[in-house]
Amino acid sequence: MSLASPTSKLSDVIVVGLGGVGSAACYWLAKHGYSVVGVDQFDPPHRMGSSHGDTRIIRKSYFEHPSYVPLLIRAYELWRDLESRIGKQIYFPTGLLEIGPADGIVLSGVTRSAREHSLAIELMSIDQACLQYPGIRGSGDWQVVLEKDAGYLLVEQCVAAHLEQSRQLGAQIRTCQRMIRWQADSQGVLVETEREILRAKKLILCAGPWASQVLAQYSIPLQVLRKHLYWYPCKSGSYSKERGFPCFFYDTPTGYYYGFPDHSGQGLKVARHSGGQWLEGIPDGQHFPDDQDRKLVEAFLQSYLPEVELQLKRWSGCYYTMTPDEHFIVDRLPDQANVVVVAGLSGHGFKFTSVLGQIAGELAIESHSALDIDFFRFHRFGESGSIGSGNHVC
Repeated sequence: MSLASPTSKLSDVIVVGLGGVGSAACYWLAKHGYSVVGVDQFDPPHRMGSSHGDTRIIRKSYFEHPSYVPLLIRAYELWRDLESRIGKQIYFPTGLLEIGPADGIVLSGVTRSAREHSLAIELMSIDQACLQYPGIRGSGDWQVVLEKDAGYLLVEQCVAAHLEQSRQLGAQIRTCQRMIRWQADSQGVLVETEREILRAKKLILCAGPWASQVLAQYSIPLQVLRKHLYWYPCKSGSYSKERGFPCFFYDTPTGYYYGFPDHSGQGLKVARHSGGQWLEGIPDGQHFPDDQDRKLVEAFLQSYLPEVELQLKRWSGCYYTMTPDEHFIVDRLPDQANVVVVAGLSGHGFKFTSVLGQIAGELAIESHSALDIDFFRFHRFGESGSIGSGNHVC
């Protein structure tokens, strides 16, 4: 197939990868009047990467680090704005129970973030929590934090809404087109796909688990984990969203587990946040069940959510793209200031994608963001590795 001429129309920004962040970046740019072309090798929302599985938890009292909280406050605003625009609910404030040792990483981090940012949380003993939510169990010396305005997002619907609104605002969305290479210099950027060559002033790379491949000439420390999601039926209505059961996050001796209430009979969704299988090679989206992972999940359910029936209704696989410190990468490339990278969301990034889309757009257009993202910058890794020639083959 012949390629389009490099003298074709110059856009303001090309966005490569249209999952959570890329779709939000397209929307932010189009909403602010910029000409944008979005490119994805699949047809999003899809189940080949990280932005799928029905639901993702959203919460403000962030145990990972208090510096995330201002970004979350803005993310909540943007999700509500998107709901208003599409006239449909995509954020469900079910509340979130975080359960475990008071001095553990989760609860100590949650209370620290809440204290530093004056966030409303409710502290209770495990006995008090079991009275309020009869389906849960826990060690007698554990404590529980309830964050009432936490909840979940409908992940595929978030991506679809951002893309549809982008189209309505004039963005050109190219799906089922794999990027072959990208090239950047002080004059602009070129992106070659299987069908055409695209030109723009700026480039935003949101490649998810393919980020290492797309950025192969930069020694960016990213590793991909294969993860598993499970849905189980319930013996009673104790875990029903309709009866007020919230999302949950457990800090247990065998690791971190999280999940979602049963809504409309879909089953209780549960997964391990810890663990996973390190992936070698390029992600292909072809997941296979892991018996050991499932055994750990079912042992967790037996111990802490005993009214779940251990008859698997549904299973799915996805990816975490991990950085060494498990914080995101959001920055301009050190040798190509007109190329913005958002990568390494490390399994906790989807709730932020609305605001990360804004930040990516601001970095591309204005070279900076008003939000504090210094702890996401490349400089925290020291030397960024070999700086390439600007001609990057995928």
